[in-house]
Amino acid sequence: MDDDVEIEMSPLCQKLTDSGKTVQVEIYRGEEKGWILEVVDEEGTSTVWDDLFMTDADALEEVKSTIRDEGIDVLVGRPE
Repeated sequence: MDDDVEIEMSPLCQKLTDSGKTVQVEIYRGEEKGWILEVVDEEGTSTVWDDLFMTDADALEEVKSTIRDEGIDVLVGRPE
């Protein structure tokens, strides 16, 4: 039985910097229909949204609005 899942990476993956801190935005999908949003900080800490997004652009807008509204610090460092 082959358990390999092919992952499709969005071309919208990118680094975002705010207040001197940088995160890597990863947007991808596998077998499910929606896009997964994951943000990785400079220390390798990963934050993954629970909800799937209809489009990769929706996922990118979500992380940008999170940084704009709450600041990048909510995505940096160890989860509480």
